[in-house]
Amino acid sequence: MPADLASIHNCRFVDDRLATSGQPTVEQLGAIAAAGFGTVINLGLHDDPRYSLPDERGTVESLGMRYVHIPVQFGSPREEDLDAFFDAMRSHESEKTWIHCAANMRVSAFLGLYRVREMGWDAKRAFELMHGLWQPNAVWSAFIATVLAR
Repeated sequence: MPADLASIHNCRFVDDRLATSGQPTVEQLGAIAAAGFGTVINLGLHDDPRYSLPDERGTVESLGMRYVHIPVQFGSPREEDLDAFFDAMRSHESEKTWIHCAANMRVSAFLGLYRVREMGWDAKRAFELMHGLWQPNAVWSAFIATVLAR
């Protein structure tokens, strides 16, 4: 993993075409583009300068990448957000894709759900990335259980 990418908060290379992380800086977005990623999916919000960039869409697009923003409220994830994430994953499945939020918590939970629901993985394997980063709180545990039950 290149050092400039490894320095991104909670960066994880999932496979040769998928990486996840917390919020990258403008400079780190440049490194993501230079590494050949074609799409950035952001599950974070744009309303807190501690965890967002002033114009992430503009930066990503100026670097020649596509930008998908699905703002997921950390304290109240919704199945509509998850459905939008599933759609984005399917739409960009053949591209090198970087997925991030503020700390790779929302992303790792959504990716685990995607792997179970869309890819048929068993839950233990699907959520290894998430459990390597964090243990979901009550809100996220309930959300994950609800989605897995349907």
